[in-house]
Amino acid sequence: MARRDYYEVLGVAREAGEDDIKKAYRKLAREFHPDVNPGDKTAEDKFKQATEAYEVLRDKEKRARYDQFGHAGAAGGFQPGAGGAEFNMEDALRTFMRDFGGVDLGDLFGGSGGGGRGRGPAQPLRGSDLQARLEITLEEIAAGTQKTLRVRHQKKCEKCTGSGAEPGTSVETCPACKGAGEVRQVQRTFFGQFVNVAPCIRCQGMGRVVTKPCSQCGGDGRMPAQETVQVKVPPGVSSGNYIRMQGLGDAGPRGGAPGDLIVVLEEAEHDVFDRDGNDILCEVPITLSQAALGDSIEVPTLGGKARMKVPAGTQTGKTFRLAGKGLRGLNGRGQGDQLVQVRVWTPTNLTKHEKELLEELGKLEVTRLPRPGILDRVREAFRGAAREGRTA
Repeated sequence: MARRDYYEVLGVAREAGEDDIKKAYRKLAREFHPDVNPGDKTAEDKFKQATEAYEVLRDKEKRARYDQFGHAGAAGGFQPGAGGAEFNMEDALRTFMRDFGGVDLGDLFGGSGGGGRGRGPAQPLRGSDLQARLEITLEEIAAGTQKTLRVRHQKKCEKCTGSGAEPGTSVETCPACKGAGEVRQVQRTFFGQFVNVAPCIRCQGMGRVVTKPCSQCGGDGRMPAQETVQVKVPPGVSSGNYIRMQGLGDAGPRGGAPGDLIVVLEEAEHDVFDRDGNDILCEVPITLSQAALGDSIEVPTLGGKARMKVPAGTQTGKTFRLAGKGLRGLNGRGQGDQLVQVRVWTPTNLTKHEKELLEELGKLEVTRLPRPGILDRVREAFRGAAREGRTA
């Protein structure tokens, strides 16, 4: 029997977004779940169809293959069951619990199927990640560098060692949530019982209460601090790259693990060079005589200076390539070049002698100027028309 179109199964348009797909699947799953329709083979088949369609359309890559190749394309990257076998009820239930889990099936639909998933004691909350911006120069990017960064964060309280309790006192299990850190409220609906899970207000989701808060940190287990950290920046980085420094974010409340410090790199604007990937670019002025006669000129590089040959007859705007004078790629992958564009410099504030020399040169140059290309093309068009006997 031909398989139904996945969009048709879920009742969504082909341009539907992720939220629409998830909402449509959840509605169908509630309607056809086997715990709501015990022994109903038709409902079971519809539940499996809806889950299979959802499993493909929720994933961007699988969805793209399905849109292009249909069910055969989806199977290429999505093989439910063993060895690509037909999508079965075990696969469907696994998918449902993965994305709508946290509440067991018995709680969700008022039945006993699925079994309970007990929750252990609440774990201390992890601290927040922090973000800092670090400006680096093109020279530092070329060679790699180590920078010093001052960080303000929440650090474990030294007096209570992060517990939040005054030394000599204890931390007790929260009587409201019995250490779970959350409370559950059951709501009965047409589809059965739904469970709303929320953090415990008494212990703020920590599962523990402090009988006597630490006089230094007020029971939080953390204190504001400022520290200096060393950030090692490898060669070849770019603006937007970041370095994650584990454990240098905010400490977690009451003994929780610290978050990370995320250092986002920003490339400072350079006075001389522009950057294009691993290549660097710069403009260098040359005189009229250097352009006409040729010369060996000195050009700036990231490593200092280098000499470059300018051949006779060089035109302004000509670009020369200095191989290997650019940036090393990140992780040592490749080496960029330096591109040098020459610009013929026009002198100003001429002396009388300079004017006389340039006027004499101008008399010689004017007869050697190339004709503009547009005039050449017009003349050629007229000559071609005349040869063919046409009237221009």
